[in-house]
Amino acid sequence: MAEGDPGDSDQKTKSTEDESSETNATAFLHDQDLKSVLVTSVLNLEELDVDLYRGTHHWVPRSQRLFGGQIVGQALVAAAKSVSDNLFAHSLHCYFVRAGDPKVPVLYQVERTRDGRSFAVRSVKAIQHGQPILTCQASFHMLQPSPLQHQFTMPVVPQPEDLLTVEELIHLYLSKPDLAEKSKQGLNKLLANEVPIEIKPVNPPHFYRRAASEPKKLFWVRARGHIGEGNMKLHCCVAAYVSDFAFLGTALLPYPDYRAHFSASLDHAMWFHSTFRTDEWMLYECESPWAGGSRGLVQGRMWRRDGVLAASCSQEGVLRVKPVTESSKL
Repeated sequence: MAEGDPGDSDQKTKSTEDESSETNATAFLHDQDLKSVLVTSVLNLEELDVDLYRGTHHWVPRSQRLFGGQIVGQALVAAAKSVSDNLFAHSLHCYFVRAGDPKVPVLYQVERTRDGRSFAVRSVKAIQHGQPILTCQASFHMLQPSPLQHQFTMPVVPQPEDLLTVEELIHLYLSKPDLAEKSKQGLNKLLANEVPIEIKPVNPPHFYRRAASEPKKLFWVRARGHIGEGNMKLHCCVAAYVSDFAFLGTALLPYPDYRAHFSASLDHAMWFHSTFRTDEWMLYECESPWAGGSRGLVQGRMWRRDGVLAASCSQEGVLRVKPVTESSKL
């Protein structure tokens, strides 16, 4: 803003207020747009008939197969639509039985397996081309107080305000003058991915330098944009979407001399422990206790910032690897 005469303080104040209002309005619209992408688009299902829904796709990974977290999240959305408002998801167990086709929508068929006094169970089948690509069992529970309460302790890590996002890290690496051209191309491809979640790694990976590490990683994660409180069913569905992101890759961390030429999730399980908001930073703690037979097992815990354990996850996947050549930098 241009500097004016000393007597123009009122005008300057008004201009500052106008700029602030415009900034807030822009931020609000930006958040609304992002909310529309994540909630209105990604997890918004079209009802075709009773217990039959259709879902579309927002983000497709470079593998050109459907993102597993999207299918799990949409399956949970479909299941949640068939239970009463006082029941909330406490667990889900899914099997990925076929690769998803990003060119066509997914149909979600819900079976009302059981309705009890405090629990309800739903079976969901995700279908493409007349065949199931995922089967899911989701259980819902009425909140009940109990004197039995314990949990692990949340890891001590830097706060998200002190860390860089994945996008900021990529820009930092791209600014290095000695970065190989092939590495630049790979990093730019990563930047082109419009993922509707924001990630801040606790121990930022070296994109162009490989080093063996424990099969563990920690990162802060949240949905982009505003979702708001009060809709726990929606936050559980968003958490299911988030839980599959960069999860299986944890099993590859001890093996810098190999890269996966084929990887796919086989199953995915999740347990919801307490209330949380997925549009606020949560710490995702991932580890792999075992790998072998071209498969890897990963486990995860999602922590609220106040140290409360929000959710736990587990997944097994196929990992077929081949040696990294000297010319490969990513």
